[in-house]
Amino acid sequence: MAEGMRLQKVLAERGVASRRSSAEMITAGLVKVNGAVAREPGLRVVAGVDRIEVNGTLLPAASESTRTILLYKPRGYICTNSRAEGKTVYDLLDGVTERVVPAGRLDKDSEGVLLLSNDGDLIAALTHPRFGQEKVYRVTVSGALSPEVIEELKAPIEIDGYTTVPARVTVLKERDLTQLGDVSQEGHAKTTRHVVEIILREGRNRQIRRLCERSGLRVHRLVRTRVGKLTLKGLKPGQWRDIRPQSG
Repeated sequence: MAEGMRLQKVLAERGVASRRSSAEMITAGLVKVNGAVAREPGLRVVAGVDRIEVNGTLLPAASESTRTILLYKPRGYICTNSRAEGKTVYDLLDGVTERVVPAGRLDKDSEGVLLLSNDGDLIAALTHPRFGQEKVYRVTVSGALSPEVIEELKAPIEIDGYTTVPARVTVLKERDLTQLGDVSQEGHAKTTRHVVEIILREGRNRQIRRLCERSGLRVHRLVRTRVGKLTLKGLKPGQWRDIRPQSG
Protein backbone atom coordinates (compact mmCIF):
# COMPACT_ATOMS: atom_id res chain seq x y z
CA MET A 1 0.00 0.00 0.00
CA ALA A 2 1.33 3.45 -0.92
CA GLU A 3 2.64 5.35 2.10
CA GLY A 4 1.57 8.64 0.61
CA MET A 5 2.94 12.16 0.76
CA ARG A 6 2.50 15.01 3.21
CA LEU A 7 -0.68 16.94 2.46
CA GLN A 8 1.01 20.35 2.33
CA LYS A 9 3.54 19.01 -0.20
CA VAL A 10 0.76 17.64 -2.39
CA LEU A 11 -0.96 21.03 -2.43
CA ALA A 12 2.30 22.79 -3.26
CA GLU A 13 3.17 20.40 -6.07
CA ARG A 14 -0.29 20.84 -7.57
CA GLY A 15 0.24 24.61 -7.67
CA VAL A 16 -2.31 25.50 -4.99
CA ALA A 17 0.17 27.59 -2.97
CA SER A 18 3.67 27.47 -1.52
CA ARG A 19 4.31 24.83 1.14
CA ARG A 20 4.14 27.44 3.88
CA SER A 21 0.88 28.92 2.59
CA SER A 22 -0.53 25.43 2.03
CA ALA A 23 0.22 24.59 5.67
CA GLU A 24 -1.59 27.75 6.78
CA MET A 25 -4.62 26.84 4.64
CA ILE A 26 -4.70 23.37 6.17
CA THR A 27 -4.48 24.54 9.78
CA ALA A 28 -7.21 27.10 9.02
CA GLY A 29 -9.57 24.26 8.11
CA LEU A 30 -9.82 25.07 4.40
CA VAL A 31 -8.82 21.59 3.20
CA LYS A 32 -10.82 18.35 3.34
CA VAL A 33 -9.56 14.82 2.79
CA ASN A 34 -12.22 12.23 1.97
CA GLY A 35 -14.91 14.59 3.21
CA ALA A 36 -13.33 15.39 6.58
CA VAL A 37 -11.53 18.62 7.49
CA ALA A 38 -7.78 18.02 7.72
CA ARG A 39 -5.86 20.35 10.04
CA GLU A 40 -2.49 18.60 10.06
CA PRO A 41 -0.12 19.69 7.24
CA GLY A 42 1.90 16.50 7.68
CA LEU A 43 -1.07 14.19 7.14
CA ARG A 44 -0.10 11.43 4.71
CA VAL A 45 -2.34 11.22 1.65
CA VAL A 46 -2.22 9.43 -1.67
CA ALA A 47 -2.94 11.80 -4.54
CA GLY A 48 -5.35 10.26 -7.03
CA VAL A 49 -6.71 7.90 -4.36
CA ASP A 50 -7.70 10.22 -1.52
CA ARG A 51 -10.29 12.86 -2.39
CA ILE A 52 -8.74 16.26 -1.56
CA GLU A 53 -10.79 19.48 -1.62
CA VAL A 54 -9.50 23.01 -1.20
CA ASN A 55 -12.12 25.65 -0.37
CA GLY A 56 -14.76 23.25 -1.64
CA THR A 57 -13.01 22.65 -4.96
CA LEU A 58 -11.62 19.24 -5.86
CA LEU A 59 -7.84 19.26 -6.16
CA PRO A 60 -6.92 19.29 -9.85
CA ALA A 61 -5.12 16.38 -11.43
CA ALA A 62 -1.34 16.48 -11.56
CA SER A 63 -0.07 18.98 -14.11
CA GLU A 64 1.36 17.52 -17.31
CA SER A 65 3.77 20.41 -17.50
CA THR A 66 5.24 23.00 -15.20
CA ARG A 67 5.04 26.66 -16.05
CA THR A 68 6.44 29.82 -14.50
CA ILE A 69 5.44 33.28 -15.63
CA LEU A 70 6.93 36.68 -14.93
CA LEU A 71 4.22 39.36 -14.95
CA TYR A 72 4.66 43.11 -14.72
CA LYS A 73 1.84 43.60 -12.24
CA PRO A 74 0.17 47.01 -12.59
CA ARG A 75 -1.31 48.96 -9.72
CA GLY A 76 -4.97 48.25 -9.01
CA TYR A 77 -4.81 44.47 -9.42
CA ILE A 78 -5.02 41.92 -6.62
CA CYS A 79 -3.10 38.64 -6.43
CA THR A 80 -6.07 36.29 -6.00
CA ASN A 81 -8.53 34.77 -8.44
CA SER A 82 -11.57 36.12 -6.58
CA ARG A 83 -13.10 38.75 -8.85
CA ALA A 84 -15.46 39.71 -6.04
CA GLU A 85 -12.53 41.72 -4.66
CA GLY A 86 -11.80 43.60 -7.90
CA LYS A 87 -9.49 43.19 -10.88
CA THR A 88 -7.11 40.27 -10.48
CA VAL A 89 -3.75 39.43 -12.03
CA TYR A 90 -5.42 36.41 -13.64
CA ASP A 91 -7.37 38.80 -15.87
CA LEU A 92 -4.02 39.61 -17.52
CA LEU A 93 -2.94 36.02 -18.26
CA ASP A 94 -4.63 35.46 -21.62
CA GLY A 95 -3.86 32.04 -23.02
CA VAL A 96 -2.52 30.58 -19.79
CA THR A 97 -4.39 27.34 -19.12
CA GLU A 98 -2.18 26.01 -16.31
CA ARG A 99 -3.19 26.65 -12.69
CA VAL A 100 -0.42 29.01 -11.56
CA VAL A 101 -0.22 30.81 -8.22
CA PRO A 102 1.79 33.86 -7.13
CA ALA A 103 5.23 33.24 -5.65
CA GLY A 104 5.44 36.23 -3.31
CA ARG A 105 2.46 38.55 -3.59
CA LEU A 106 2.23 42.29 -4.16
CA ASP A 107 -0.59 44.29 -2.60
CA LYS A 108 -3.18 46.06 -4.73
CA ASP A 109 -1.38 49.41 -4.72
CA SER A 110 2.06 47.97 -5.53
CA GLU A 111 3.44 47.02 -8.93
CA GLY A 112 6.32 45.27 -10.60
CA VAL A 113 7.80 41.77 -10.76
CA LEU A 114 5.27 39.07 -9.91
CA LEU A 115 6.13 35.42 -10.47
CA LEU A 116 3.36 32.87 -10.91
CA SER A 117 4.04 29.15 -11.12
CA ASN A 118 2.64 25.66 -10.70
CA ASP A 119 6.03 24.37 -9.58
CA GLY A 120 5.71 23.97 -5.80
CA ASP A 121 9.43 23.57 -5.17
CA LEU A 122 10.22 26.68 -7.17
CA ILE A 123 7.58 28.67 -5.29
CA ALA A 124 9.12 27.59 -2.00
CA ALA A 125 12.62 28.51 -3.20
CA LEU A 126 11.45 31.96 -4.27
CA THR A 127 9.36 32.79 -1.22
CA HIS A 128 10.81 31.11 1.85
CA PRO A 129 13.15 33.43 3.80
CA ARG A 130 15.76 30.72 4.34
CA PHE A 131 16.68 30.81 0.64
CA GLY A 132 17.55 34.52 0.86
CA GLN A 133 16.37 35.53 -2.62
CA GLU A 134 17.01 39.27 -3.06
CA LYS A 135 13.93 41.34 -3.77
CA VAL A 136 14.62 44.87 -4.98
CA TYR A 137 12.09 47.70 -4.69
CA ARG A 138 12.07 51.26 -6.03
CA VAL A 139 9.98 53.32 -3.62
CA THR A 140 8.85 56.93 -3.98
CA VAL A 141 8.23 58.50 -0.58
CA SER A 142 7.75 61.90 0.98
CA GLY A 143 8.75 63.05 4.44
CA ALA A 144 11.96 63.78 6.31
CA LEU A 145 14.72 61.47 5.11
CA SER A 146 17.50 62.20 7.57
CA PRO A 147 20.40 59.81 8.20
CA GLU A 148 18.57 58.69 11.33
CA VAL A 149 15.44 57.87 9.32
CA ILE A 150 17.47 55.91 6.78
CA GLU A 151 18.98 53.86 9.59
CA GLU A 152 15.48 53.23 10.94
CA LEU A 153 14.37 52.03 7.49
CA LYS A 154 17.21 49.51 7.52
CA ALA A 155 16.48 48.23 11.01
CA PRO A 156 14.60 44.96 11.67
CA ILE A 157 10.87 45.11 12.28
CA GLU A 158 8.53 42.58 13.87
CA ILE A 159 5.82 41.22 11.56
CA ASP A 160 3.42 38.49 12.61
CA GLY A 161 5.67 37.52 15.51
CA TYR A 162 8.83 37.33 13.38
CA THR A 163 11.72 39.81 13.47
CA THR A 164 12.98 40.54 9.97
CA VAL A 165 16.60 40.74 8.90
CA PRO A 166 17.93 44.27 8.17
CA ALA A 167 17.13 45.84 4.79
CA ARG A 168 19.60 47.63 2.52
CA VAL A 169 18.57 51.19 1.64
CA THR A 170 20.00 53.56 -0.97
CA VAL A 171 18.68 57.05 -1.76
CA LEU A 172 18.53 57.38 -5.56
CA LYS A 173 17.18 60.91 -6.04
CA GLU A 174 14.99 63.62 -4.60
CA ARG A 175 13.03 66.58 -5.91
CA ASP A 176 10.89 69.36 -4.44
CA LEU A 177 7.23 69.45 -5.35
CA THR A 178 4.75 72.23 -4.70
CA GLN A 179 1.57 71.10 -3.02
CA LEU A 180 -0.94 73.37 -4.75
CA GLY A 181 -3.73 72.24 -2.45
CA ASP A 182 -1.85 73.22 0.71
CA VAL A 183 -1.50 77.00 0.74
CA SER A 184 -0.45 78.94 3.83
CA GLN A 185 0.21 82.65 4.43
CA GLU A 186 3.76 82.06 3.25
CA GLY A 187 2.53 80.75 -0.11
CA HIS A 188 2.50 77.27 -1.57
CA ALA A 189 3.94 74.69 0.79
CA LYS A 190 6.63 72.43 -0.59
CA THR A 191 7.38 68.82 0.05
CA THR A 192 10.34 66.74 -1.00
CA ARG A 193 9.82 63.39 -2.63
CA HIS A 194 12.60 60.86 -2.48
CA VAL A 195 13.18 57.76 -4.57
CA VAL A 196 14.87 55.05 -2.55
CA GLU A 197 15.96 51.54 -3.39
CA ILE A 198 15.20 48.98 -0.71
CA ILE A 199 16.58 45.45 -0.91
CA LEU A 200 15.08 42.64 1.16
CA ARG A 201 16.30 39.09 1.52
CA GLU A 202 12.97 37.74 2.68
CA GLY A 203 9.87 39.87 2.06
CA ARG A 204 7.28 39.64 4.82
CA ASN A 205 3.67 40.84 4.60
CA ARG A 206 3.69 44.53 3.53
CA GLN A 207 7.19 44.82 4.97
CA ILE A 208 8.28 47.93 3.05
CA ARG A 209 5.08 49.82 3.74
CA ARG A 210 5.41 48.97 7.44
CA LEU A 211 9.04 50.12 7.48
CA CYS A 212 8.08 53.42 5.86
CA GLU A 213 5.14 53.93 8.19
CA ARG A 214 7.36 53.32 11.20
CA SER A 215 9.83 55.90 9.85
CA GLY A 216 7.15 58.56 9.25
CA LEU A 217 7.35 58.33 5.45
CA ARG A 218 4.42 58.38 3.06
CA VAL A 219 4.62 55.92 0.17
CA HIS A 220 3.50 57.29 -3.19
CA ARG A 221 4.70 54.49 -5.44
CA LEU A 222 6.17 51.05 -4.79
CA VAL A 223 7.67 49.00 -7.63
CA ARG A 224 9.37 45.62 -7.23
CA THR A 225 12.04 45.77 -9.91
CA ARG A 226 13.86 42.49 -9.36
CA VAL A 227 13.49 39.07 -7.73
CA GLY A 228 16.77 37.17 -7.74
CA LYS A 229 18.09 37.72 -11.27
CA LEU A 230 14.66 38.30 -12.81
CA THR A 231 13.78 41.86 -13.84
CA LEU A 232 11.08 43.79 -15.69
CA LYS A 233 13.28 44.27 -18.76
CA GLY A 234 11.21 44.30 -21.94
CA LEU A 235 7.86 44.35 -20.18
CA LYS A 236 5.24 47.06 -19.82
CA PRO A 237 2.62 47.06 -17.05
CA GLY A 238 0.20 44.19 -17.66
CA GLN A 239 2.56 42.23 -19.92
CA TRP A 240 4.11 38.86 -19.07
CA ARG A 241 6.51 36.25 -20.38
CA ASP A 242 7.46 32.68 -19.64
CA ILE A 243 10.79 32.62 -17.85
CA ARG A 244 11.70 29.07 -18.74
CA PRO A 245 10.53 26.56 -21.34
CA GLN A 246 7.53 24.44 -20.52
CA SER A 247 8.20 20.79 -19.86
CA GLY A 248 6.05 17.82 -20.64
